[in-house]
Amino acid sequence: MTTDSIGTPQQLRDPDYTPPLAKAIPLGIQHVLAMFVSNVTPAIIVAGAAGFGFGSNSPDFPELLYMIQMSMLFAGIATLFQTIGFGPVGARLPIVQGTSFAFIPIMIPLVAGKGVDGLAALFGGVFLGGLFHACLGTVIGKIRFALPPLVTGLVVTMIGLALVKVGIQYAAGGVPKIGTPEYGSLQSWSAALVVIFVTLGFKFFTRGMLSVSAVMIGILVGYLYALMTGMLSMEGIAGSWGNAAAFSLPQPFKYGFEFSLAAVIGFCLMAFVSAVETVGDVSGITKGGAGREATDKEISGATFADGIGSAVAGAFGGLPNTSFSQNVGLIAMTGIMSRHVVTIGGIFLIVCGLVPKVGAVIRTVPIEVLGGGVIVMFGMVVAAGISMLSDVDWNKRNMVIFAIALSVGLGLQLEPGAVQHLPDTLRILMTSGLLPAALIAIVLNLVLPEPLEPEATEEISGGLAHTETAPG
Repeated sequence: MTTDSIGTPQQLRDPDYTPPLAKAIPLGIQHVLAMFVSNVTPAIIVAGAAGFGFGSNSPDFPELLYMIQMSMLFAGIATLFQTIGFGPVGARLPIVQGTSFAFIPIMIPLVAGKGVDGLAALFGGVFLGGLFHACLGTVIGKIRFALPPLVTGLVVTMIGLALVKVGIQYAAGGVPKIGTPEYGSLQSWSAALVVIFVTLGFKFFTRGMLSVSAVMIGILVGYLYALMTGMLSMEGIAGSWGNAAAFSLPQPFKYGFEFSLAAVIGFCLMAFVSAVETVGDVSGITKGGAGREATDKEISGATFADGIGSAVAGAFGGLPNTSFSQNVGLIAMTGIMSRHVVTIGGIFLIVCGLVPKVGAVIRTVPIEVLGGGVIVMFGMVVAAGISMLSDVDWNKRNMVIFAIALSVGLGLQLEPGAVQHLPDTLRILMTSGLLPAALIAIVLNLVLPEPLEPEATEEISGGLAHTETAPG
């Protein structure tokens, strides 16, 4: 990459440097394109779990549009919290914020089948959980010891495993079609497979922004495929566009405010995981973009911004925000560390969030097409968790911790009826699978003693066990 028209190598490593606007604006939009699909997907998933109708004539269609709109708006606002900052809030680094996948396994049981009635408790939990998340900014450096790769890798893997079912359901035709003859049809799967193959092609056979935006390009190609095969009509697109306003402001506590103990506990516990994820992203940005370690002030400020951004979003009907890891790789690729470039991207997101017609166009994406992208995205979440687990020393102690936590957590996800007699609050928390797995892993990691010397490890494969001596 040449630096003459953008800045000197020293300037490019400076978060306070602003490249010429002719370069800064496209670079800022690059950051938005890299995270755009991932940012709006959680809102669509939560709306689907709540039972909202996806057609433009559905009475719930305005609520779905509003949730998509808030995802864009508050991702942009939270990004400005990070890049510009105020007081202790914000890392003043090029951190892109977006709607977090980590909270989806908590949110789905809270809203499942309840429609709009389930949203007051959901957004009450987002708001209070966000405030708690912000408080973690004062102690994040002191609690990291309780969240080693064994715990964080397990939790991230569990998040992905909890969501892969959603990807398959979407690719097969969507939750409303389960049990119908058209569910799982060749037409549905063909659209999803087009997205997957195009995404793979652009990810591995192109470079630069084409590679970074592979999922978005895959969905665009899948969208065109849906138009050509009759899965989507121009009349449907026009109807969605016509039913959406040209400009709209967010409404504070649009769905009311309800204190739900299950929601508050769930969001507060997941805030620990989200905070550790942000610490990793901040460290990745400073290492990849500036060649240095992140300071305590930057880590604390980033955690504050995570929490305040989520709390503000919750007050207006938005979902929890966190730093987006895919943009960390983009900074390493471009070599441009400027926080003002990302500020431009944040402003672009805010503008999109104030124009409901943008959300209306997004919602015309057929669920099967979105399913193809979701399969890739959620699979990558699982892969990221496994990558984190590669840093674990797999002795007997850690294997037992992982085994018990995964068995209980995943088992409760697969068989929620096993705890049907628990009180509602505890039942919701347990059937998420994620929280019991995380709690078991954290507690066992703190109380079980570390082995004092190298030990024999038991390898079990195909029903046959044999003992090998661990390398010393």
